[in-house]
Amino acid sequence: MLKVTLISAVLTALAVWVHYEGLRFMGDRLLHLTRRRRIHLLLAVFGALAAHVVEIWLYGLGFYLVLRDGSMGALVGAEGTVLDCVYFSISNFTSLGMGDLQPVGPVRFIAGFETLTGLVLITWTASFLFLEMQKIWTRGNGR
Repeated sequence: MLKVTLISAVLTALAVWVHYEGLRFMGDRLLHLTRRRRIHLLLAVFGALAAHVVEIWLYGLGFYLVLRDGSMGALVGAEGTVLDCVYFSISNFTSLGMGDLQPVGPVRFIAGFETLTGLVLITWTASFLFLEMQKIWTRGNGR
């Protein structure tokens, strides 16, 4: 149980770090590249989506490595490929829920942690985008 807890903590810390750095990069540098408000907002949305994709792949690769070991459970319904693990990660991260792939064993703990992390990071993104939109709205009509 200690091993799976440490893996969950490391994956969560890495995902939060990726998200923080992505939002910080956008806020400090990327979004200042244009004065056009629509482009500004599109850069913010696509930048946030890119951060989420990196975080999902991070967890997906974590699942793949953990499941290859075999001692921490299995993913029922999967063939054991990296893409199976990334697909499973998308379901967890977005809190879509368990569907055709089911974790068995201690790996379920990592899946639960990913769902919690995904909810927090998606909410953080929504807050960031709201603040960026608010900046645009206070400067003019959004064009």
